[in-house]
Amino acid sequence: MTPNLQIELRRFISSNVVSKLNKFYFENDALLIKGIDVSIGTVLMGLYNRAEELDFYKGITSMMQDDSTFYQEVDFTSGRILSVDDCYRLEGNSLLKEIFTNKKGRISEMISNEVGIKSETAREILNFSALLVVSYLKNNIQILESLKLLLEDQKRDILNSIPPGIKIILGFSCYETVEEKNQSIGRSIFTLFGHNFFSF
Repeated sequence: MTPNLQIELRRFISSNVVSKLNKFYFENDALLIKGIDVSIGTVLMGLYNRAEELDFYKGITSMMQDDSTFYQEVDFTSGRILSVDDCYRLEGNSLLKEIFTNKKGRISEMISNEVGIKSETAREILNFSALLVVSYLKNNIQILESLKLLLEDQKRDILNSIPPGIKIILGFSCYETVEEKNQSIGRSIFTLFGHNFFSF
């Protein structure tokens, strides 16, 4: 069965995880959840942008060591994060630099602005989300072969979870998903009525 990456990753963000994270950040719970959701989508689209680079996905997952504190704290079978400490502040940085090169700072600031959370919170939950995404891929290594196709197939839904300013930084038009939807509606109408108009 083809996994929906966002749904699979969201299930790790339990109320317990949010509560523990908020011991560090003191944000509104709903905004923190939204920030993590946006960050997960942003990381996925960052990976999508690197799909053409040979062995990039294998390289990024190999950066996640088995003895990584974060990796050891994720129970993939039950879909839970067992402990939340601040290890991701250091462990996530190298992954984000690899995925976004020099755009990491702009992206975290845009998450802060678009979601309405503090800059520090945005930086840290982007680290957290990068570690979660890469840990998930490392644990489900068989997905890597089809990751490009998965991201292409799920691109519209992922982009719809990302605010316009972040889409632009990532190189997507903020109207792209709407245009795609309108074009497909146009094609459907043509298919439905086209034969009647042109068959005489």
